[in-house]
Amino acid sequence: TALTRAIAAREVRREYAALAHGTLPATPFSIEAPIGRDPVSRVRMAVVGSGKPARTDITRIVAKAQISAVLCRLHSGRTHQIRVHLASRGHPLLADALYGGAPALGMTRQALHASRLGFVHPSNGQTLQFEAALPADLQAAWQEVAGASALPLQ
Repeated sequence: TALTRAIAAREVRREYAALAHGTLPATPFSIEAPIGRDPVSRVRMAVVGSGKPARTDITRIVAKAQISAVLCRLHSGRTHQIRVHLASRGHPLLADALYGGAPALGMTRQALHASRLGFVHPSNGQTLQFEAALPADLQAAWQEVAGASALPLQ
């Protein structure tokens, strides 16, 4: 329960690595747009005026051949948030068929990975940080775009 409250209070740091179609801006930026059910398709979420507030910070690591390697930090935790926000700007994730992303660089699933999670332990107050290296398929695709030295975690 305490962890759920921390997420709601935006006290949990969540970072994701992703590969998106197109060339995103070189300077870090935020997408702040409300997310709710897509009025046309119940399986999708969408940026809609009646949605709940959502903010994603995006840092482009590198862009090559119309694919951008990015790190995303969530300030809210809406369903499909990164996928919806990037797709709403015309940059769906690689192989994310639900939101318009075509397969590329061998990716047959959405090119998104939770790479870092940090929070204060609710019982003892200790700051905890967890990291997870990219899975093999995403690591191979990431390296094609950004090279081995730009991997988010090694």
